[in-house]
Amino acid sequence: MVMYLQVVGGFVILVVAAEVMVRGAVILAEKIGVSPMVIGMTVVAFGTSAPELMVSLQAALSGSTGLAIGNIVGSNIANVWLILGASCLVTPILAKPDALKRDVILLLGGSLLFTGFCLQGVLATLAGVVLLAVFGTFLAISYFREKSDPELQKEHLEELEELEKGMPKNVPLAAVATVLGIVGLAFGADMLVAGGSEIARSFGVSEEVIGLTLFAFGTSLPELAASVVAAYRGHPDVAIGNVVGSNIFNMMLVGGIVAIVKPIPVPDQVLNFDIWVMLAATVMLLPVLLGWMKLDRKYAFLFFLIYIGYVGVQAYGVERLLASI
Repeated sequence: MVMYLQVVGGFVILVVAAEVMVRGAVILAEKIGVSPMVIGMTVVAFGTSAPELMVSLQAALSGSTGLAIGNIVGSNIANVWLILGASCLVTPILAKPDALKRDVILLLGGSLLFTGFCLQGVLATLAGVVLLAVFGTFLAISYFREKSDPELQKEHLEELEELEKGMPKNVPLAAVATVLGIVGLAFGADMLVAGGSEIARSFGVSEEVIGLTLFAFGTSLPELAASVVAAYRGHPDVAIGNVVGSNIFNMMLVGGIVAIVKPIPVPDQVLNFDIWVMLAATVMLLPVLLGWMKLDRKYAFLFFLIYIGYVGVQAYGVERLLASI
């Protein structure tokens, strides 16, 4: 019973702490004169990936490397098939290919790069350095692109105004909120990893399976909430942008930082199955991002069915399935 409470409590603390940290950091950044666009691209975007980062980092440091890599790969799969599917059930999406062209290239190229590093058997320090360098380039390109687009700047400003509601614009309180949020993220991640590891042992399943399913779903909750709300408010392009941005953040930022802190051995199941599923999910998204097709409710329902099937395969056992094939 304790392990289940740890997992539930860890998820709740992670989500709340990420929200508190982002709101506090937004106030601090504004007070020191950082532009709304930069805040939106860095502080706010990082906030939705903070749970993945803290969980994967804590898992790697505690020796649960299967949880660490499983959380990254599983979150990217859930973002496409589960989160985007949920968003499109609210409002169908027709992407603007001109706005997403560079992101499409980076998403596909980054996925191939991340997969290539994983296929070496270990996500090593050098891989982490390269991933972070690519991520830094992505941020720089995005900044100069959005700097010349008044519409994107307006969206960032509206996003910050929404985040600031209910938050006193007081620097000491904002600093306390930021610190408490960071501490909460670390504490929640520790609880989640401890509980998840115990669940894996009690059911006799591998840690990577827990990371690919339970952890991936839980740490993707901020993206789920943000994307569904954006779709409901009539901004489906923001929903798809959240998914694309989150997947890039997970592979480049989370994967890069964790690999530098502690190289991660990649489990055989991830090498033989899950990394290819992640690539398949990315490829399925490309026609939508390029504007070749509309992500309507039928396609969204298909995404849901595929994700349910993927989770079912994990429950059945990937090794058993591959052996029977």
